[in-house]
Amino acid sequence: MPELTLISACLGGALIGGASALLLYSHRRVAGISGIAAGLLTRWSQESGWRLAFILGLVASGLLYQALGLPLPINIDASPGQLAAAGLLVGFGSRLGGGCTSGHGVCGIARLSPRSIVATLTFMLTAGVVVYLTRHVMGAA
Repeated sequence: MPELTLISACLGGALIGGASALLLYSHRRVAGISGIAAGLLTRWSQESGWRLAFILGLVASGLLYQALGLPLPINIDASPGQLAAAGLLVGFGSRLGGGCTSGHGVCGIARLSPRSIVATLTFMLTAGVVVYLTRHVMGAA
């Protein structure tokens, strides 16, 4: 089923790009998930409403997909503790890097931002090295 994978990838990419463009056009904000979520951890403000709606939309879309009975080809082989540690490390890295893969990778590269291009290359290179080390050097599954 390579065609189905290609079609679903293209549709998913179009939805992500469209949502990012809509947020940029309507609120003059970049669709960086870590920044949007971090904005919810401060005092409630005029900005909080759209941020909450955005995050709830991310959660609701997965729940809707599952409610429609569509297959979820995701297999997570990690304990809740490992997932929590990974989430904290990703959050720390996002703050350290001044954004996340969605903000830099989707929106920043589309704007031809040199900072975002370097950040995304760093994210991807680091991820590749970590996967190689954990799967081939340290022998993890």
